[in-house]
Amino acid sequence: MQKNILLYTAAAGTLLLGACKKQLTETPYSFLTPTNFYQTAADAQSAINGVLSALQPQAYYQRTIYIMTECPADCLAPILTQNQERIDMYKLQYNSANPEITNWWVNSYKLISRANDVITNVPPIKMDAAQKNNILGNAYFLRGMAYFDLVRSFGDVPLLTKPITSPGDSSLFPKRTPAASIYQQVISDLKFAEANCFSEPNISSSNKGMVSTGAASAMLARVYLQRASTPYADGGDNQAALDECNKVINSNVYSLMPNYGDIFSCDTKYYPGNKEVIFAVQFGDNSSSTTQNITCRMFSPSLLGGSGSFVANSNFVQNGYPAYDTMRHNWNIGTKVGSTAVTPFIYKYRDAKWIANSNNSRMNWIVLRYADVLLMQSEAMNNLNPNDPGKFAGIDKVQQRARIPAANQYSFTNVPTADNFVDSLLKERQRELCVEGHRRWDLIRLGRYAAIESGIGMTLPDFRLLMPIPQTELDANKNLTQNTGY
Repeated sequence: MQKNILLYTAAAGTLLLGACKKQLTETPYSFLTPTNFYQTAADAQSAINGVLSALQPQAYYQRTIYIMTECPADCLAPILTQNQERIDMYKLQYNSANPEITNWWVNSYKLISRANDVITNVPPIKMDAAQKNNILGNAYFLRGMAYFDLVRSFGDVPLLTKPITSPGDSSLFPKRTPAASIYQQVISDLKFAEANCFSEPNISSSNKGMVSTGAASAMLARVYLQRASTPYADGGDNQAALDECNKVINSNVYSLMPNYGDIFSCDTKYYPGNKEVIFAVQFGDNSSSTTQNITCRMFSPSLLGGSGSFVANSNFVQNGYPAYDTMRHNWNIGTKVGSTAVTPFIYKYRDAKWIANSNNSRMNWIVLRYADVLLMQSEAMNNLNPNDPGKFAGIDKVQQRARIPAANQYSFTNVPTADNFVDSLLKERQRELCVEGHRRWDLIRLGRYAAIESGIGMTLPDFRLLMPIPQTELDANKNLTQNTGY
C-alpha cells in the first residue's frame, strides 16, 4: 500500500510563529486540526498512512538510511569526488555539521511526532476496536523503531511521547533522556504493537505494508540483542531475543523465498507472494501519483542509466564471498554491464520497469525479513550457551537457501569456539544482508567494528561509536549537550 498522505502534524523541532494586528474572524472550514480531523475510522486510517509515509523521504529511509548504516562500514562506499558529507561518513570523519546526521535526527523526530498524534487522538474515535488497536499498534511500532534508531545512533536523546501543542509547551526544549530509559520505552512500544497489530494473513490486500504482530516480534528480537551488548543490558535480554525469534519462526507465517533474488522482486513485494519480507518501507509504481525510490539510480553505474553515486566497497568485492557462494555474490555485486567491466557496484536492488536516469524505482526498502530472524536466533543461542549445537540451525537454513555446499556450512567442526562463531556470523550476515541497513549496528553489537575498520584502512576512536548531536539542534535547544569527543 502506498503511504503518501498529508495530514495535520506538529513536526518535532519546528515551530512557526507569526504576528497579526487584526483579529481574524473567518471560520477556517478547510483547516485541519486534531479537533476536527480525528472523527472517523477513515480518518484514523489516513492518519496512520501519514505516519508510514514519513519513512519515505530521500533524507530518511529512501537514502539516508544507508549513508548512516552502510557507508561507515565495509560493504558500501560513496564515490570520492562529490558529496563531502558522504565521504566523511565513509572515512569516519563525521562531525556535528554533517547534514546526513541532521537528516537522521530530524526525520526520526518527525516520525515520532506523527506517531504521537495518532496515539493521542485515535483512542476517542468510535470505531471497530480491533481496527483501532491495529492502527494504534502501528503507531507504537513506528515510534519504537524511530527511538531505537536514535538511541543506537546518539545514545541519550530527548524522549517525547505526547504531541507538542503550543509555543509554551515545555517539550519544545527537552533535555536528553538516559539511553537506558529510551530502550525501556522502545520495548514498551513494541510490546504494545505485538499485542495489537494484526497478523500478516489478516492484513487486508488494500493495507499491505502496514505493520504486523510478526514485525513487532522481529523488531523486539533486534532490540533485545542490541541492548544486550550495551552497558544498560538486562540479564534476560538474550533469552528474550530468542523467545521473540521463536515466536516468528513458530508462527509458520513467514519463510525463506526459494531463490535469493526473489526477495527483492518489485513484482512480488507483498505477502503472501513474498513470505520472507516482514516489514518494508513502501514505494509505489512508476506513476506520478506515488512516491518512488531513488536507490536504483544511486547504485547503478552510468551504463545502466544510473548516477553511480555509491559503489561496492573494494574489500567486500575482494573478500566478501567465497568461490562457492555464487548465488548471493552474483545477485548482490555487479562487475560488468554486458561485456563491459565497470567499477563493482551493489546490484541487489533492481527494477525491470525503472526508467534510466530517473528516481522512479518501485523497490521497497526492507527493514525486517525472515532470514535475519533466523540469524538472530543463532546469535541469541550462541550468547546463551555457546556449546548448544542447536545454534547452527538458523544460520544453516540461510546457507542452505544460498546453495552453500554441506561441507562449508557451519558446525563445531569449522566453527569450534564462541568467538569463531561471532566471526562466522558476521560474515554470514554480510553476505546475506549486505546494504540492507544493518552493518554498522552488527559490527558495534558484536564487538568487531574497530578491527573491521582497521582492516580497510580506517581508524575508529571509541567516541565515534555514537554520532554527534546535530549542531543545528544544539543551537536551537540550549538544554541539549554534545556527545563526548565532538
